[in-house]
Amino acid sequence: MTTQSVATRPKLPLQARLGRHFSRQWQLWVMLLPAVLFVALFSYVPMYGIQLAFREFDFRAGLTGGDWVGTKYFRQFFESPLFWTLMRNTFVISFTTLVFGFLAPIVLALVVNQIMGPGRKRFMQTATYLPHFISVVVLVGMLQVFLNPTSGVIARLLYFFGMEGNFLGDRAAFVPVYVISEVWQHAGWNSIIYLAALSSIDPQLYEAARVDGANRWRIIRHIDVPALVPTMIVLLILTMGGILATGFEKIFLMQNTLNLPVSEVIATYVYKIGIISNQFSYGTAIGLFNTVINFAFLVGANWLAKRYSNTSLW
Repeated sequence: MTTQSVATRPKLPLQARLGRHFSRQWQLWVMLLPAVLFVALFSYVPMYGIQLAFREFDFRAGLTGGDWVGTKYFRQFFESPLFWTLMRNTFVISFTTLVFGFLAPIVLALVVNQIMGPGRKRFMQTATYLPHFISVVVLVGMLQVFLNPTSGVIARLLYFFGMEGNFLGDRAAFVPVYVISEVWQHAGWNSIIYLAALSSIDPQLYEAARVDGANRWRIIRHIDVPALVPTMIVLLILTMGGILATGFEKIFLMQNTLNLPVSEVIATYVYKIGIISNQFSYGTAIGLFNTVINFAFLVGANWLAKRYSNTSLW
């Protein structure tokens, strides 16, 4: 009795192949269904409201009504005297956070990976993970307590070294305070993926390097860092997709009348214009502009990574 080879076996129709696939993998699709519904409900359904950026919003007509005004609100934003201030503040805060927030987890993962002894390593990991679970409101409250110019512990310690002032109200100190607190809160959690990449390195590479006389710095440079490069590129591409997406909650809670010239960003301005001032069409146009810029950075970063490193998202 002869059997047909796989190469000469007739190809099943698409409908039959899909039916066979779902009959075999239906458990996985059922597990995936809640996540798909969540993303569709909260990410894709709201995209219907994008048309509001091109319409004169009418409360009686809702999202589908109102006169079509084209790019009126985009031109209004570009011609606004606050345009360049908002772009500058958003870019400075986002880019500074991106640079330090991207490098800190890598350095932390390399340091933790060099700690000898499972007990000390677990303690280090736990101590750096915990700040991630502090809510934004609590974190800003901690900053207000610690940096209080009269009774704050950190403020009084800095005063001992000759530095004084209202750090939450000082324009020059707002960005450093924001970035340092952001790195402190999330560096440990973001280092998990790098530690996972380091754990996949063959231990024989370390043994061979030590036999050849390599010290820790050479091991990190020639073994650890090259192993992290693909992960670093992918995460950098994903991070570039939010280059202008600053943390609204934290910045809004840290804002006051003293630091407003450097803390007013696109996200907080959209909230004040769209929600507080009821200029829904104008706020939607600004938000859409911000999203388009982020998408352009994401596509550009992915193109550069694919061209020069053969590592990309698509």
